[in-house]
Amino acid sequence: MSPQKFRTRRALVQLTWLTPLVLAHQAAQSQATATLPAVTVTASETPQLERPTSTGSNLDLTLLQTPASLEVISREQLEARGDATLIDAITRATGISSMGHPGNSGSALSVRGFTDSTSVMRLYDGTRQYGNVSVSFPFDTWAIDRIEVLRGPASVIYGDGAIGAVINVIPKKPVRGAIQSEVQATVGTDGKRALAYGSGGSINEMLSYRFDVSGDRYDGWVDRGDSRNRTLSGAVQLDVSPDLQFKLSHAQGKQNPMRYAGMPAINGEHPEALREKNYNVLDSAIEYRDKWTELGAQWTPDSNTLVRSRLYHIQSDRYWRNVETFTYNTVTGLIDRTDNTEIAHDQTQVGNVTDAAFTGKLFGLPNRVSVGFDVNTSKFQHSNNTYTGTTTSVDPYNPDPGYYNSAIPFIPRYRTYADQHAVFAEDRLELSDKLSVIGGLRHDQVALKRDNLVTGTQDFSKTYTSVGGRLGAVYLVQPDTSLYAQYSRAADPARALLFMSTANSVFDLTMGRQIEVGIKQSILDKKGDWSLALYDITKNNLMTRDSANPALWIQVGQQSTQGIEGTVSLPVTRTVQLDANVALLRAQYDDFTESVSGVAVSRNGNTPANVPERQANLWLGWKALPEWTLSGGMRYVGTRYANSANTIELPSYTTTDLAVRWQVKPATTLTLRGFNVFDKYYFTTAYYSGTQWLVGEGRRAELTLHHRF
Repeated sequence: MSPQKFRTRRALVQLTWLTPLVLAHQAAQSQATATLPAVTVTASETPQLERPTSTGSNLDLTLLQTPASLEVISREQLEARGDATLIDAITRATGISSMGHPGNSGSALSVRGFTDSTSVMRLYDGTRQYGNVSVSFPFDTWAIDRIEVLRGPASVIYGDGAIGAVINVIPKKPVRGAIQSEVQATVGTDGKRALAYGSGGSINEMLSYRFDVSGDRYDGWVDRGDSRNRTLSGAVQLDVSPDLQFKLSHAQGKQNPMRYAGMPAINGEHPEALREKNYNVLDSAIEYRDKWTELGAQWTPDSNTLVRSRLYHIQSDRYWRNVETFTYNTVTGLIDRTDNTEIAHDQTQVGNVTDAAFTGKLFGLPNRVSVGFDVNTSKFQHSNNTYTGTTTSVDPYNPDPGYYNSAIPFIPRYRTYADQHAVFAEDRLELSDKLSVIGGLRHDQVALKRDNLVTGTQDFSKTYTSVGGRLGAVYLVQPDTSLYAQYSRAADPARALLFMSTANSVFDLTMGRQIEVGIKQSILDKKGDWSLALYDITKNNLMTRDSANPALWIQVGQQSTQGIEGTVSLPVTRTVQLDANVALLRAQYDDFTESVSGVAVSRNGNTPANVPERQANLWLGWKALPEWTLSGGMRYVGTRYANSANTIELPSYTTTDLAVRWQVKPATTLTLRGFNVFDKYYFTTAYYSGTQWLVGEGRRAELTLHHRF
C-alpha cells in the first residue's frame, strides 16, 4: 500500500469513529435549552472507603471489603493538585515513584521494591496493553475520572506483570442527565499553554455521551526541551433497557515529548551549572501515537446476576531518533556522544474480556462468585539501526548540538506474535455479618513466536503458563473499621515478553508471593479515613550470572521486600482538609550475581536500582474565604541507587507545590499555581549508565481558567 493510500485509509478510519461522537454532541447541544439550570458539581457524599471500585476485584467490592491495599485518586483531587500529567498524578499515591526516561516512554514506575513494566502494570479502563512494553497512553489527566491503585500482586484479575502494583486509569464516561460542558485554558512560564474542552450528558432517553479533547505545548526546563501533546476521547452509551447497556468508546493521543536523556557525571559530580543543558542532537525526534477502541456491554438479567463483556482494539506506534549516551572525557574535557539510536515500535492488539458475577447462597451463607475469560492476540514489530553511530563531542557548558549520524540502516529487525488466553474466578463468602473470606484463581497461557525479519527465519516459539491466586479474609471490627489479611501468588516475565530474545526465551516466568495484613477505618462521622498495611514479598527465579561461568545466565535468583504503608485523609477543621501518605520499605537481592570484567560478583543484600526506601506525600487545602482556597503539597522521594552494586547514589529530594484558587462565579474558577516553588535541584532517575542522570523539573508557575456551562 502506498503511503498516500495508507494515510487516506487512516483518515477515513479516524473519521468513522469521530463522526458519531461529533453528531452525538451536536444533537445533544441542540436539545439543550438556553434556560437549563446551573449545575453545581460536588464530591460524592458516599464515604471513600464505602465506594465500590473496579480494580481490586471483579466482585464490585468497596475499599473496606477488599483484602488489599487499594487507593483511589479522585477527580476532585486531580483538580485540586493541578497534576496535568498522568505520572505526576500517579506518584501522589502511596509508595509510587517515577523512573521514566525516553527509553520507557516516560512511563516506568517503582512500587514496593519492584520496577518497570514487567512488575508494575498500567491499565486503561481495566484493559492492559499486553507484552510488558512501555506504555505511552494516556499521558494527561483532563479526560480522567479517577485513578485506582492496587499495590501488591494482582495477577488474579490481570495476569502476569503485576507483582508490584496495578494502576488503573479510568476515563470520564457517559452519564444520564442534563448536558454539562466545561472548558479550561492554562498559560504559564517556560512557554506553557494548554486548552481543553469536555462535554457529556443525555442525548435522549436511551443515548448519552462523553466527549473530551485537549492539547498543550511546553518549552521545558532544559535547552530544546519543548514538547507537544494532543488527545481526544469519546464514548456513546445506549441504554436499551434498565437491564442492558452498550457503550462504544474511542480514545487516541499523539505525543512529542522532551527529547532529553540527562547529563553525565563531570569528574564524579553533576554541577548545577549544567542543569538546563541538553546534549541531544538538533534533529532528534520522539513521537508516540496511540489508539484505543472498545465496545462494551453490561447485562443484569436479574438482581443477582451481572454479565460484562468488552471487545477492544489497541494500536501503538512509537518512534525515537536520538543520541542517548553521554560520557565525560577527562582527557579532552568534552562530552563524548555515542549510541545514535533510531527505533520504532509498531504494536497492535485485539482482545475480549468477559466476566459474570452471581449472588446467592453457599452452604446456606451469603456468597458472590465471579468467573470469566480473557483472550487477546498481539503483534509487535521492532525496527532499529542496531544503536550504532557516534556524533561530535561537545563542550559541557556550551554544547553545539550537531546532527544525528548513523551508517547502519534503519530497518525492521523482528516481529513478535503473542496469543494469550486466561480463565479466572473469584468468590466472597460471608461467614458472618463481620467476617468474610475472599479467594481467587487465574490460569494464563501465552504462545509466543518471534520472526527474524533480517534473515527471514524464526528465532523461537515457546508457550508460557502461570497460575496466580489470592486468599484473604476481612473482619469488620465495626461497620466503619476492617482488619484484613491476604496471601497472594503472581507471575512476572523474566524479560518483557514482546522484547524477548532467543537467549532469554529459554527462561520461565518469575514467580512471587506476598503476605499482607492491614487495617482501614472511616473516622469523624465518615468524613475522613486512614489505613495501615504491612507486607512481605518474595520474587523467585530471577536471572542471575552463573558463578562458575559469568558469561552464562541461570534462573535461580531471588529478591525480597518488607514494608509498611500508611495513609490518612482528614478534615482537620470545617475548612481545612489534609491528605498524606508514607511508605517505608527494605528491598534487597537475596540471590543475585553480576558479571564484572568477566568475574561473577554477588549483589546479595544490595538494594535494587531505582528503588527509594522512603517516600511521603502531603497535601493541605484551606478554604480561607467562601471564594478563596489556599492549598499546597510536598513530595518526598528518598535515596535511590543508580546501579545494583549500590556504589552510585541518587540523592533524596523534596519538592513543594502551592496554589490559590478564586471562585469567580459558581461555575468559574481562576487558579494560580506554583510547582517546585523553592526550585529544588534534583534528579528523577539514571539512564543507561548509572552516572547519566535526568534532571527534574525546576520552578514553574501557571494560571488556569476553568468554566462549566
